[in-house]
Amino acid sequence: MTTRSAIFPKNRHALYEEHGYSAAIRSGDLLFVSGQVGSHADGSPEPDFERQVQLAFDNLQATLESAGCTFNDIVDITTFHTDPEQQFGTIMTVKNRIFSEAPYPNWTAVGVNWLAGFDFEIKVIARIPDAGETRKPRAA
Repeated sequence: MTTRSAIFPKNRHALYEEHGYSAAIRSGDLLFVSGQVGSHADGSPEPDFERQVQLAFDNLQATLESAGCTFNDIVDITTFHTDPEQQFGTIMTVKNRIFSEAPYPNWTAVGVNWLAGFDFEIKVIARIPDAGETRKPRAA
């Protein structure tokens, strides 16, 4: 039976403690990352939307790195948006800086009406590479 272990980034955010969840769970060679938002270390949301999206990706990157992963190891993405029609262009601008070339991960975008004070959230599943694998990192 595969065991699971909790993964947290170096600068663990207040939201993990406040809401009682792990940043990610490692199970075998898979990493299941909880929804990452554009929060500052104290858990407060970044008010500027583009910076909030970038900060969510930065928080995701820190969690991935804590498990020995990069953006290249992501196989599946789900994003949540409070106003998809108005936000999509901004989200794509940030996304295209990170995922600028194929192969792209799977991506599902979901419109929601509440994200606890945030306007964007991203959760992913990544494959944890073997220690000997060489990979080309994506820019953040």
